[in-house]
Amino acid sequence: MAEVEAAGTEVGGSPEAAAGGTGSGWRRPHGPLQRYYGPPAAETAEAAPDPADINGPHFDPEVFLTKVRSECPLGQLLAREAALGREIRALDSDMQTLLYENYNKFISATDTIRKMKVDFRRMEAEMDDLAANMAAISTSSARVSAALQDRHRRGAQLAGVQALLRKLQSLVEVPGRLRRWAAPGAEPARALRCHARARAVLRHYRHLPSFRAIEDESHAIMADLAQRLRARLRDDTLDPKELTECVEMLLQLEEPPEELCEEFLSHAGARLEAELAALEAELPPADPSGTAATPPPASDILDFVDRGSSAFVGNLCLLAASYRSLFEGRPGAGDGRLEAFAATLTARYFELLERRLALERGLGDTSLLVRALDRFHRRLRALLELLPAAGAEAGAALVARAARERVDRYLRALQTFFLGCLGDVRQALAVPRPPGKEGPGLPDLLATLASSVLGQLKAVLAYVQLFTAKDVAFASLPYFKGEFCVEAVREGLVVAFVRWLCRTARGFADGPAERGAPAAPPALLLLLARLCLDYEATTISYILTLTDEQFPPQDAGPAVTPGPALCTEARGAAQRLLDHYVQVQGAAVAQMLRKSVETRDWLGTVEPRNVRAVMKRVVEDITAIDVQVGQLFEEGVRRAQSSDSSRRAFSVYSSSRAPGRYAPSYTPSAPMDTHLLSNIQKLFSERIDIFSPVEFNKVSVLTGIIKISLKTLLECVRLRTLGRFGLQQVQVDGHYLQLYLWRFAADERVVQGLLDEVAASAAHRCLDPVPMEHSVVELICERG
Repeated sequence: MAEVEAAGTEVGGSPEAAAGGTGSGWRRPHGPLQRYYGPPAAETAEAAPDPADINGPHFDPEVFLTKVRSECPLGQLLAREAALGREIRALDSDMQTLLYENYNKFISATDTIRKMKVDFRRMEAEMDDLAANMAAISTSSARVSAALQDRHRRGAQLAGVQALLRKLQSLVEVPGRLRRWAAPGAEPARALRCHARARAVLRHYRHLPSFRAIEDESHAIMADLAQRLRARLRDDTLDPKELTECVEMLLQLEEPPEELCEEFLSHAGARLEAELAALEAELPPADPSGTAATPPPASDILDFVDRGSSAFVGNLCLLAASYRSLFEGRPGAGDGRLEAFAATLTARYFELLERRLALERGLGDTSLLVRALDRFHRRLRALLELLPAAGAEAGAALVARAARERVDRYLRALQTFFLGCLGDVRQALAVPRPPGKEGPGLPDLLATLASSVLGQLKAVLAYVQLFTAKDVAFASLPYFKGEFCVEAVREGLVVAFVRWLCRTARGFADGPAERGAPAAPPALLLLLARLCLDYEATTISYILTLTDEQFPPQDAGPAVTPGPALCTEARGAAQRLLDHYVQVQGAAVAQMLRKSVETRDWLGTVEPRNVRAVMKRVVEDITAIDVQVGQLFEEGVRRAQSSDSSRRAFSVYSSSRAPGRYAPSYTPSAPMDTHLLSNIQKLFSERIDIFSPVEFNKVSVLTGIIKISLKTLLECVRLRTLGRFGLQQVQVDGHYLQLYLWRFAADERVVQGLLDEVAASAAHRCLDPVPMEHSVVELICERG
């Protein structure tokens, strides 16, 4: 019944549940069965455990009472007690009602519970037995675990003993293995590894007789191997890899590093010397006098450098790397032997390469030379990473010298090309042309010469620019960024060529002609003067700008020749050439006039009826010179001319005195009168400078030639003695020259003044100075 009452109490629930909705509202109203079987699983899972919840499964009366006492005042506690009493009574009433309604079910449940209790007790007994059995099993397991640990410990000891036995067995077998692997033609590397593993143990236990015997036998075997390796080390057929392996094995055998270092360098040096000898065999023998003809090389420079780089430089790099790996840090091997050894060999290699570069006499293919120098520099840079003191400065200097030598050859080639172009121009000027078939004019020859020279110079700059290309390794050297661009290219090539061109052109006017050598034709002088003037105007500025763009100078680099200085040299050369042209052409005309005066009998000549042929030839030559100069130079500025220049009366007396006034008194008995008057007239006339520098225009050039010609005529007339008809012939010739020459001169007064002096001088030198009527002179000149 107690169990039933407990069940009823559980079913009845708490008094608060009976209060339902009339209570304080602490819980929701549920049916008795629901309260008996408990809340749904979902609500139970969601609700948190609360020991103060009187309807919850985790209710704790002590916690509940403590909470109520601490939170509620006395009045509420009394009210809560009364409410709980009512709920209890209501629950008791509900439980009795439920009990009466389900009495049979409670009786069956009671029997079931009783059976379950019996089964539970039996299960508890079985569990006790099982626990006892488990305790016994645990005790047995502990004993088994101890036994296993003891067995493991004994097994480890046994394994140690077995390992020690194996080591001892391997030590015993060491001599046999060494003898088998160290035999000739066997595997010495395996023998060295075996000996290295056993050496420390044998040394540690060498106080034991058995271990000492094994050690002695092993040492004897390895000593024999060392002797064979040393004999192999002296073999000249060893390649660098085999040499390194042989020395490495000898070092593992604890041979003296200093001796091995000497033998290593000696053997490697012999091999490298042989490679250098093979390179030297391709070169012709050195001729100190330079008189013997050197045959051309059998292979190009790129092939020579490739063989030297792949064979000599490559093997020297392997040698340096092997030396460092073998002897680095070993006593007696780090005293700079390798650096001195490599410096000697590289110096000889540089000498051979210098001799090979000297054979590149012609221009050849510059790209081939640049590629060869680039490969040489790259291999040398790889060598310098291993041996910094192997000749970095010497290698860079060699590349710089080769580049500078190629630039010098380009300069000589430009000079030869210019001389060849000049030869073509001279030939074109000298070739006779049949009538009706004109050759190339001076403008065409000038354009061809200028364009050819400029094109050749631009092509040379393009070739030289290969030395400073971005993909070239040695272009990053400071020399090629500064000195090469300025000193070698700009100054040594471009500026030097322009100055040489100006000197060469000027040499046609300054240099004395060799005996038997043909003088430069006047047209060539005129053409070169125009070329130098064009250089001064535009070409020099263009060339320097192009050079600075392709070879930019450094800000702090060496000083350069300014463009205005070159322009001044070019203008000076042009001025000298043009002055010389005037002198040459004036001398040619003057020579005709001088011969015509010197070869004529001026005392016995007949009365003039026409103009002498030489005067017509003078006018023709002056006209031809005018056409020639006009092809290359502008017209120029002339002084304003008088309206009667061509009709001016040419008198044998000065214009300051009338002919009729002084003619009667001009007799041989009174020569001083006219001479004195002539000199007085010169005092008031403008002085004429015969050999003054000419300007760069046609009028100035023709004026200079006319002045030289007429001055020569004047001086020749002063040296002759004339008769009446001789004076009249001079009068006719002078008037004819006046009719045509005034239009070529810058100032007609120059022509008039000189012709007046010629006439006055002729009158002074005349024995019977009776001039011809001016109308007759004009008629003869018009008819002539």
